[in-house]
Amino acid sequence: MSSNGSAVGQLLWSGPLCVGWRRDQEGAVYHLATCLLLLGFMGGSGVYGCFYLFGFLGTGYLCCVLWGWLDACGLDIVLWSILLATTCVLQLAHLVYRLREDTLPEEFELLYKTLCLPLQVPLPAYKEIIRCCEEQVLTLATEQTYAVEGETPIDRLSLLLSGRVRVSQDGQFLHYIFPYQFMDSPEWESLHPSAEGVFQVTLTAETECSYISWPRKSLHLLLAKERYISRLFLVLLGYDISEKLYALNDKLFAKFGLRFDIRLPSLYHVLGPAAPDAGPESQKDDKDIREPAASPSPQALPTSVQQTPPSSPAPADTNPPAPPPWVRMSRPDSSILVWYSKKGSS
Repeated sequence: MSSNGSAVGQLLWSGPLCVGWRRDQEGAVYHLATCLLLLGFMGGSGVYGCFYLFGFLGTGYLCCVLWGWLDACGLDIVLWSILLATTCVLQLAHLVYRLREDTLPEEFELLYKTLCLPLQVPLPAYKEIIRCCEEQVLTLATEQTYAVEGETPIDRLSLLLSGRVRVSQDGQFLHYIFPYQFMDSPEWESLHPSAEGVFQVTLTAETECSYISWPRKSLHLLLAKERYISRLFLVLLGYDISEKLYALNDKLFAKFGLRFDIRLPSLYHVLGPAAPDAGPESQKDDKDIREPAASPSPQALPTSVQQTPPSSPAPADTNPPAPPPWVRMSRPDSSILVWYSKKGSS
């Protein structure tokens, strides 16, 4: 170690000494190059920080090339400065290529910020998802149907980007689908990957709509290959289905003033009164629902809702009043609905 230390000392202190300092200063190009290099080394991290760093360094090394060619007249200064400036330019070109590669179309960029960024979904995983739908945005005109009840096969999964879609069954309104909600999540979850089926509801665009759609087979292959994406879709679809169920539950509460249990079977049959122009058929359905709720037999009803035997009838009035207009009876409460469902299943 002592021999190495002595060799370094000889190089530092036994070298040629400056006979005299130059009295004239370097030109303005040299000082400009030094300032640019100083600013460049103060750059930060990240993509835009690298733009700042290599931009100032490249400009500074170009000034060094001019200084070495015009003032210093040193070939080594010119060659090294050209090499360093070329390296900075190549780094800038690589950064531009990365930015263009990471750029998404406007619709998919907004979808990522709205739906995936709050869940901290990595951008490469998101690109795999949109690559599965071929990065195509489809449209629906006003009153155009996306799916017809009992006819359209379940062969895709779609997500609404803009507009509003109306969901109905047998001509009766169920709920709306709003932007960034899945259009057919219940149908997707109701089928096994190898099974086939058709829609049980009709989906109609109330406004001009845009959406993206994944083919069923391609998406199943992607979910089987990428475990993270499979878990992501499991969370998104589960949340979407729960939102649709609660929308049905709120619709019942708003109409009848009581909240039904969304887990009740055959919930569709108590969604609400039929439209006024439904005709005799709807009145028949209302009568069928009203009769068991209005006059159930004592043996059929639970003990909590059995009626006491009526007392002796009052003497008839000689001039009975006019009968009141027919009033729609309220729907049975949740306990009666549960009892009827159990009786039907038995």
